[in-house]
Amino acid sequence: MELWEYLALAVVLVLAVGFGIFAATRPRLPPGPPPPLELEGQPERKELPPGEVLLEEVPVVPPVVVTPPPSEGFFRRLVAGLSKTQGQLVERMDALLRGRKEIDESLYEELEEILITADVGVKTTQRLLENLRKRADRNELKDPSTLRGYLQEDIREILKQGDHRMTPPDGVKPYVILIVGVNGAGKTTTIGKLASRFTRAGQTVLMGAGDTFRAAAIDQLEVWGERAGASVVKNKEGSDPSAVIFDAIQAGKSRGIDVVIADTAGRLHTKANLMEELKKVNRVAAKAMPGAPHEVLLVLDATMGQNALNQARIFHEECHLTGLVLTKLDGTAKGGVIIGIVDELKLPVKFIGIGEKVDDMQPFDPDDFVAALF
Repeated sequence: MELWEYLALAVVLVLAVGFGIFAATRPRLPPGPPPPLELEGQPERKELPPGEVLLEEVPVVPPVVVTPPPSEGFFRRLVAGLSKTQGQLVERMDALLRGRKEIDESLYEELEEILITADVGVKTTQRLLENLRKRADRNELKDPSTLRGYLQEDIREILKQGDHRMTPPDGVKPYVILIVGVNGAGKTTTIGKLASRFTRAGQTVLMGAGDTFRAAAIDQLEVWGERAGASVVKNKEGSDPSAVIFDAIQAGKSRGIDVVIADTAGRLHTKANLMEELKKVNRVAAKAMPGAPHEVLLVLDATMGQNALNQARIFHEECHLTGLVLTKLDGTAKGGVIIGIVDELKLPVKFIGIGEKVDDMQPFDPDDFVAALF
């Protein structure tokens, strides 16, 4: 035999002897089923009668809840919608402050022009500038670069006035909302979007077609009612709008409706007879239900600029408004008018609109608005 053959035979013999030793010394289990595995702290198992099954309680592991970040969709649309106003107000102000070394009277004069041309209004502009001067006198405002932040904060404080929420008083049902404004401001569309918000929140809505003068206004409201899942109380064209509102509130009470939203004919705020008719609607609503209307919202077209402020003054005098809805912010450089209206009339903005879709009208948030503007 060759040498390598002797070596291979030796390796085989060594492996065989080792395996035999391992098998001989391995502990052997007794015959029968293996004993149960015992764990420290395990409860004693109970013997069950034949045919019964042990149902063990499985501990419930709470799911890991990942809270998604708040949707930025509307905020981004708001930033885009305010781009024209931003260019007219903020970008011009930034250009004014860029490179300035000191705060002097010429800076105040130029800033005044920027604010007024952005439709902030003369009174509100003077108030904002006066606040800046007081800060300068107290040595709080030393550097032109800090002026922007102070102005931003003052605008935010103005817009925070009043209650921006739409909350029915306790025990009130139906919650009656009267919508007023001039033709073309977007009253009927606003009513439809409001109805959609309430129905999606699980509330029942009834709409009163009180605009009996404008052709097809009733049909338009019925279309919105179908979209929103809301019923509509109407009468023939040319009928008394006060009677329609009265019937709508009575129907809301008898049916247990949560919210009644009443449309009114578009009124030129300069026409005294039309404003008298609107005051009559208010009186009739109060007869139908004490305390109604609980909200009187003026819908304003933001593209009207200072004319929107004039409208708000007269409507507030005649109708005792509780809030504002500002529409068409995405199509104007005059969005600064919202600052002047709130400052002068102390009325909260309830909703703002930046488009035609239902979700393009959202509750007004002063912090979001100022953040988007600046």
